[in-house]
Amino acid sequence: MITDKKSVNKLALLFTLVYMVSYITRINYGAIISEMVIATGQSKSMLSMALTGSFITYGAGQIVSGILGDHFSPKKLLSIGLLLSASMNILIPFCDSPYQMLFIWCVNGFAQSFMWPPLVRLMTGLLSMEDYSRVSVMVSWGSSFGTIIVYLLAPVFISFTGWKSVFFFSAAMGVLMFVIWQFAGYDVAPVKRQKNSIENVSGGKRLFGFWMIGILIAIVLQGLLRDGVTTWMPSYIGETYHLGSAVSILTGVVLPIFGIICLQLAAMVYRMKPGAPLLGAAIFFGAGAVGALLLNMVSGTNAILSVLFSALLTGCMHGVNLILICMLPPFFRDTGRVSTVSGVLNACTYIGSALSTYGTALLTEKFGWSVTLVLWVIVAALGMVLCLACMIPWKKTFLK
Repeated sequence: MITDKKSVNKLALLFTLVYMVSYITRINYGAIISEMVIATGQSKSMLSMALTGSFITYGAGQIVSGILGDHFSPKKLLSIGLLLSASMNILIPFCDSPYQMLFIWCVNGFAQSFMWPPLVRLMTGLLSMEDYSRVSVMVSWGSSFGTIIVYLLAPVFISFTGWKSVFFFSAAMGVLMFVIWQFAGYDVAPVKRQKNSIENVSGGKRLFGFWMIGILIAIVLQGLLRDGVTTWMPSYIGETYHLGSAVSILTGVVLPIFGIICLQLAAMVYRMKPGAPLLGAAIFFGAGAVGALLLNMVSGTNAILSVLFSALLTGCMHGVNLILICMLPPFFRDTGRVSTVSGVLNACTYIGSALSTYGTALLTEKFGWSVTLVLWVIVAALGMVLCLACMIPWKKTFLK
């Protein structure tokens, strides 16, 4: 276990960079899809198939990666993910049809699934509970930093060299991170546990209790909102306020800024009541519902407020994600299934992501944005209700 403060901070920086690059090589497609629609002449629903497919393979891969992370070298799993993802980013610009893009990006989604569960396994294996809580927040910043980089640089690349260069840049970042990880990466020994032990039986009951289904559904709803709004907000702004694709993409920078703020707030809420994570998640779901409601009220009248309220909604979902995805797995440390639990929880996020990415494209093409915006309010409110409903059984299970 690493206890030296300097070494802990070094680990946090490296893991944050890894997670940042994983986002750069994953969200770039969604960030520039509005430009790809214009450049290729394909419809939103056709091009969004690749996003939906990648979310499905990413979610399924989370479970595979989670199980492997408990039994094999997390460092090697991360290396495979980085290198394979970089390769897919190189190939995507050479695709001639949406179906080729679908295949390549599905492979990329599976490669990306080899990032988060191994990282959680490394953090729980190398850090104390206190350091884990602090470092996991810092690592989560990587998603926001990666998003900012993509949404800042993508308009520049599009304006000067076209949308394909965004993927070449992302691939270069992936290769660079792979090389750094080979020399500076950490590793831990595989988990050793006895079959049919009391801890494993207890862990099974914890993981598959009826109340856990409510938490998993809440995570699905969080993923639906977080990635659905992030992916389609530039299109919403461009179509509603008649802005160019480069300008619309640039507005996406606001979302991760709010994400960083909400991550910090979520960490503060969690530290105040570390034994009641579902209460914190419910608070952020409720705040997200308010943001979605305000977005409905100003839609079509004020572009700046629309961007800000969209950012508030996604920021709150980042807060929910931190609590439900990052802070829950350590509760299962005594079962030896931290990586597996992390994979299952994160897989549910991307069930929601897959549903929202393709579903939003179909909804907006058929009914316009008004129906989608109302749906966002309902989803956030339902997430809050589910988290509140699961609070009591959670306390009975973990706070005996």
